[in-house]
Amino acid sequence: MRVRHAGVAHPVRTWLVLGFLLSVLGLLATRAVYLQIFNADYLQSQGKQRHSRVLKDNSHRGMILDRFGAPLAVSTPVDSVWAHPATLAENRKDWGRLGALLGLSARELRELLARHEGREFMYLRRHVPPELAEKVMALGIDGVALQREYRRYYPLGPVAGHALGFTNVDDQGQEGIELAYDDWLRAVPGQRRVLRDLHGNTVELVESMVLPVPGKDLQVSLDRRIQYLAYRELKAAVERHRARAGSAVVLDARSGEVLALVNEPDFNPNNRTNLKSQVFRNRAVTDVFEPGSTLKPFTIAAALESGQFNARSMIDTSGGALTVNGRTIHDTHAYAALTVAGVIEKSSNVGAAKIALALNKRDHYSLLRRAGFGSSTGIRLPGEVFGQLRSPESWVPIEQATIAFGYGISATPLQLARAYAMLANGGVSLPVTMLRQTGAPVGERVLTERTTREVRAMLELAVSAEGTGAGAQVPDYRVAGKTGTVRKLTSQGYSEDKYVAWFAGIAPASNPRLVMVVAVDEPRSGGYFGGQVAAPVFSRVMAGALRLLDIPADAPRGAPSRPVLLVKNVGSAHAEPAQ
Repeated sequence: MRVRHAGVAHPVRTWLVLGFLLSVLGLLATRAVYLQIFNADYLQSQGKQRHSRVLKDNSHRGMILDRFGAPLAVSTPVDSVWAHPATLAENRKDWGRLGALLGLSARELRELLARHEGREFMYLRRHVPPELAEKVMALGIDGVALQREYRRYYPLGPVAGHALGFTNVDDQGQEGIELAYDDWLRAVPGQRRVLRDLHGNTVELVESMVLPVPGKDLQVSLDRRIQYLAYRELKAAVERHRARAGSAVVLDARSGEVLALVNEPDFNPNNRTNLKSQVFRNRAVTDVFEPGSTLKPFTIAAALESGQFNARSMIDTSGGALTVNGRTIHDTHAYAALTVAGVIEKSSNVGAAKIALALNKRDHYSLLRRAGFGSSTGIRLPGEVFGQLRSPESWVPIEQATIAFGYGISATPLQLARAYAMLANGGVSLPVTMLRQTGAPVGERVLTERTTREVRAMLELAVSAEGTGAGAQVPDYRVAGKTGTVRKLTSQGYSEDKYVAWFAGIAPASNPRLVMVVAVDEPRSGGYFGGQVAAPVFSRVMAGALRLLDIPADAPRGAPSRPVLLVKNVGSAHAEPAQ
């Protein structure tokens, strides 16, 4: 009975097991058909979601061009090395070879991976040279790849560093024109979807989701030839006189365009390794100094506009000393009396003070304010300061007297250049701009044309052989300008051995086209007067600029060098020029 029963039961169990297996296989086959035919689109989309990534698609920043279209800043394509953190963490055996190429130690790699744990992207090194990128990819390390980016390049290097500024590693403006017009220049990156393998390597471009938009080109007012001239001569002067720093600005008198803007010490925007932030400072717009005697023409202009004085009015200069409110104002040389024009020619502090004390202080303040002192130039460069021009209600007689010759007021080199451009432009003050202008600028009238002609004639005397600025003369051209030598104000009062040497000038004087201001901070060798230090810089730069721009000469050699305008100064025929 047992044998027969067992023989019958065995086939039953076999068929049960076989049926179960066939059922499972059937279910699997059904599921496979369902997944591969009826649900394929869904599964593919899920797979893509797990392996597809949206990447930034970079584009290039707009070029900066000089006024003639020469490139001053361009973006060049470069590669950056990046890695998939999880994959690279598994390939410790490759760290040594990778780190040797990229200059990363094993410890630095560990710290990078720790900071990016759980992420799918990290930079190993930005903006690498092409040959280095090739060597990295030749290693064949899983999870390490390249990403195309752009790096800014400045063909003029340090020559235009302060004017142009620079960008950071993400191609965003940080200083100068790059920062001021960053919204215009900056590219808008796009987006693209790619498929990556388990090691983070891109295997397929799925789609371009948003197309990148390149930045727009910007044409600025700079003339790279004049920029180089100003850079070369200012640098030489700062080195020759062992000065602390210097600035120079060249303007187009008719448009307010900046043709050159330089500072010393300089910096190279192509190589900012180990540079301190203080060298980035654009001193022409951020550093303020008392302008000294370069302000006297505006005091004289206020006097002429008042109707109380003319160019031949006589000023008793009291033998070179004047006491106001218990403080004595001195001239460098003693003069018995000077004409108003002689006050400019001989740079008399006493004469300027006496004229200012005879004026309505509110009218004097108004002219200075409208000339641009104490206000923005409109340049848009980052960090611009407005200087100091106190309200006339606070002026006591001694302050009114000292402002006449440039103490008690402060200005940047660019502000002073704008004010002299007003004198050059027939009394119309224009906003200063770094952009190439195509139309006629709109300005504000500050002085009458007659007054500015008379003041320019006086400034020609200041640059004559008998004036304080003879070093600013330019062969074949008439020049109008004024020197300034200012004691620097310290916490202990005015320094006895620290000066700022100024020169501000206009050329050609008969038909003004260019204006230039030079400021040299703390010259310590070879003199410190404006006529010794700053005026020769003006002369050399202007001589080159006038010829480069093909501006006709207005003083052929052998022609009279002094304008026929004024009577001879009384008591000054044998006096040495003041500074």
